[in-house]
Amino acid sequence: MAENRQNNNRGGRPSSGGSGRGPARSGAKGGSGRPGGNRGASQGSSGKGGPRQSGPGRPSQGRPSQGRPAQGGSFQGGKPGGNKPGANNSGSNKPAAAGSKPRPGRAGAGKLGAKGNTPPKADAQRPYANTDRYGRKMPDKVAIYGPHRRRRPKNPPVDRLVVHDSEGVRLQKLLANAGVASRRVCEEMITEGRVTVDGEVVTELGVRVDSKTAEITVDGLPIQLDDKLVYYAFNKPEGVVSTMGDQEGRQCISDFLIPHRHQQRIFHVGRLDIETEGLLLLTNDGELTNRLTHPSYEVPKTYLVQVRGPMEKGIGDRMKEGIMLDDGMAKVDSFRLVDSVPGHILVEVVLHSGRNRIVRRLFDAVGHPVERLVRTQVGPIRIGNQKQGVVRDLSKTEVGHLLASVGLSS
Repeated sequence: MAENRQNNNRGGRPSSGGSGRGPARSGAKGGSGRPGGNRGASQGSSGKGGPRQSGPGRPSQGRPSQGRPAQGGSFQGGKPGGNKPGANNSGSNKPAAAGSKPRPGRAGAGKLGAKGNTPPKADAQRPYANTDRYGRKMPDKVAIYGPHRRRRPKNPPVDRLVVHDSEGVRLQKLLANAGVASRRVCEEMITEGRVTVDGEVVTELGVRVDSKTAEITVDGLPIQLDDKLVYYAFNKPEGVVSTMGDQEGRQCISDFLIPHRHQQRIFHVGRLDIETEGLLLLTNDGELTNRLTHPSYEVPKTYLVQVRGPMEKGIGDRMKEGIMLDDGMAKVDSFRLVDSVPGHILVEVVLHSGRNRIVRRLFDAVGHPVERLVRTQVGPIRIGNQKQGVVRDLSKTEVGHLLASVGLSS
C-alpha cells in the first residue's frame, strides 16, 4: 500500500480536473505545453498536430485572422480592429463621410481628421504653411523669384530699318575704316546707342549703309566718310608766307608738304601774317573753308601775345568793351594775363574777328605794340605740343568737332 502511494505521487503535477500522467500528455498533444486549459486557450498556441486556435483577443501574428485579411487583399472600412476589445470599428459597420472620395487601398475612407474623424475646414490656416521641415520660416514667393518684370520689346529686324542698305557696307566696318576706333569698340558703340545714321539711332550690328550718302554721327559728332577729303594742322613758323606759292621766292606752306602724301589740291583756312606763328588749318573741303572764314559763324581764335610791360590796369576791360580802329569797332571776347616778368607781359586773348592783323592793331591802339604773336587754337582744334614746321593729320574726332562747330553734319 505504501509503495503504491509513492508511485502515485511521482506522476507530476495534476492539471485541474484531471489526475496522473495520462491526462497531462493528452493535454500536451492537443492543446498547450503547460497544464491548465484556460491559459493554453488564451495564448492561442497549438501542438504539433492540432489546428491553430485563436482566441477572442488579438489575432495571431503573420497569418490571416478574423479582423485582418491576407497581405495584398482589400477590406471594407477603416483600420481593422478584429474582435479586440475597445477598438474603434469604423470600417464596415460605419458608412463613409458624404462627398468624400475613396483612396486606393482604403475603400470608403474619406478625408478625415486625425481625431474624431471630422473633415478639416477649408479656410483653416495651417500654422506651418510657410516653414520648412525644420520649422524655419520660408521667404515669400515674391522674395524668391523677384517682382514681375516687363519683357523688353525685341529690336526690329534689320531689313525693316529705313537706313539699311543691303548693298552697302556694314556700319561697324565703316566706322573702323574711318578711324573712329577698332571694330570691336565700334560694335560696342552701336549696341550702346551712340551711333546715328541719317538721324536715326542704330543699335543692331547687321545694318549696312551707303558710305557715299549716309550721314553718320558718333556721340553727336559727325564722321567724315569721304576718303578724298583731307584735313591738316600746320604749325607755321615765323617768316613763312601763308600761300601755296610765292613769286618772290619766299618760304611758303607748300614747302612743308610731302609730295607723295599731299597730292590733293588743298587750301589754307584764313591767313597768318609773315611774322605771326602758330596754327593754320589746311584742307580741300571747300564748304568747311567758307564757313570757318565767314564772319557770321563767329569761329573763335585764341592767341598768345607778348608785349612790353608794365601794363596799366583797365587795358583788358577796354579791349572787351571795344576800340575804334580805322575800319570800324573791334573788340576781344576774353582777355587773360598769363605771365609777367620785368619788362615783358604775356597775355591770352580770344576773338572771332578775322580781319587783317586785327590783334596787332588792337594792341597798337592801347599803346603796347606786339613783340611776338602765336595762334594756339582755331575753334576746337589746338596746336598743343606740335613742333613748328610740322604738318599733321587731324584725327576723326577733331574733324567731327570741327564740322560740328560750323553746323556741318558730314
